[in-house]
Order: sequence, then C-alpha cells, then structure tokens
Amino acid sequence: MTRRRRAAVLGSPIAHSLSPVLHRAAYDALGLGGWSYDRFEVGEVGLPEFFERLRDDPSWAGLSLTMPLKRAVIPLLDEITDTAASVEAVNTVVFGDDGRRTGDNTDIPGMIAALRERGVEKVESAAILGAGATASSAVAALALICTGPVTAYVRSETRAAEMRGWAERLAVDVRIADWAEAGRALRAPLVIATTPAGATDELTAAVPAGAGTLFDVLYEPWPTPLAAAWAEREGAVISGLDLLVHQAVLQVELMTGRSPAPLAVMRAAGIAAIGGNADAAGSSSFPS
Repeated sequence: MTRRRRAAVLGSPIAHSLSPVLHRAAYDALGLGGWSYDRFEVGEVGLPEFFERLRDDPSWAGLSLTMPLKRAVIPLLDEITDTAASVEAVNTVVFGDDGRRTGDNTDIPGMIAALRERGVEKVESAAILGAGATASSAVAALALICTGPVTAYVRSETRAAEMRGWAERLAVDVRIADWAEAGRALRAPLVIATTPAGATDELTAAVPAGAGTLFDVLYEPWPTPLAAAWAEREGAVISGLDLLVHQAVLQVELMTGRSPAPLAVMRAAGIAAIGGNADAAGSSSFPS
C-alpha cells in the first residue's frame, strides 16, 4: 500500500499561491501517487497551534512558508541550515523520520539558479529596488555572484538601516541610495526589483537603451510595466515565476528525497495557471 505523504504552503494571504500547482505537477511527473500538497491560511498568531497539530501525524513531509511566517517559524524548529540562518528567514520546513523539523531557505539558491539559467553567472555591480524580506535574499545571492558594489534604493531610513545590517552580516558592499534616485538603478548590469506591484511603474521612462538584466520578482500580473519597458529596450528579463519555480524545485527535492525535480513540467504548470502564455510568464520572449 502506498504510504500517504503530505505537504502544504502556509501564509496570509495564501489564496493566490501557485505552490500547489507546481508541487502537484512535480508529484505527478515523479509518480508519487501517495503525495498531496495543500494551502492553509495561517498567520503568525496561529502558526504555533498549526505546528502543534502536526506533531503526531507522521504523514507530513514538509511545509512551504510565505509571508509573514518566514521569521516567525524559526523558534518552532529544531534546527535551521546555514543558508536560512544567513538571512534569518525560512521558506521551507522538512520533517525528518525522527520527527525533527529542519528549516531551510530555497529562495537564495533559487534566485541564483534562475540567474544562471539566463546566463548570469557573475556581475561587476548590481542594484536592488526595495528593502523588504526578498531584498535580503537578493543580497545573499549577490554575495555569491557580484564582484563589486551593490546599490540598494530604499524609501526610509528604517529600511536603509536594515539593508546596512544585511550588508554587514553577509559581507557585501551595499551602498544605500534614496528611492527618489531609483532611475539610476536601471543603468546597472543587473537590477533586482523586490518591490510590490505598482511600485516600479514610475521608472519605465528611465529604462536605458541596451539595458542589462532585470530580475523582477513579481509574476502576476505579468509583464509588469517595468519588465515590458525593459524588453522593449532589448534588455533581458527574468520573472518572479522563474524564481518561484526554481525555489519550488529545490523544495520538492528536499521534501521527497527525489532528484532532480521536473523543472520543465513545473514551469509549464505555472505558466498554464497564470494564463497559458509563455511570453506573458516571462519564459520566452523576455527572454526568461
């Protein structure tokens, strides 16, 4: 009899999450008939109770975590990996056969994998738009591929202080600039936009001809105005769907113990879920 195994994504809000689509596609492709993947609306207050309910259920293999749980989950775990510790953020929990709960972060290697897939191995400098949780993962990724300075464009001194903290922690040369100067960011060979929908719309007119590479972490709606303007000026664009798929590939491998996870199948499922247009999902013409 096939052993039942469960996984899920937690967060608030969570209804928009594509993670169930990606993970279920992987299970089907890998022939994991006893596996299921669901989504649960869980906030910081309800997270400890949710974990407690899982304690005596050996069917649970792992969890994906989105905002606002990536830091709130850490006290509930038995251990976290060095990668997760480097940014104090966990987006993946793996339940061991011995009951231990290990936290990991697949956003950082997922970001590097998405860049590498588009031919970005090393850059001499980079710019980050925004300073939230995803920006800290961007700093960690750039620590491994950027040989020069990183300029972060932020809106407040509080955010600036946070980025300075991550820079020191990760030993990255991060320079802080005011958001009012964000148009200058677009001249960098690599620009990572980590802001919410609409925040970069005002920058479209500043995209230079022959732009470098834009990594816009949004995936719906797609393309963002900034991504569309970037492509029109013949710059390379990497979408949030690329990041989502690559980090999900790593999650599937960690939770199931099966490798490699079916990247192409998972990407196709994601594209279909957001409209079925590869170009619109940033997987073809942008080219990403």
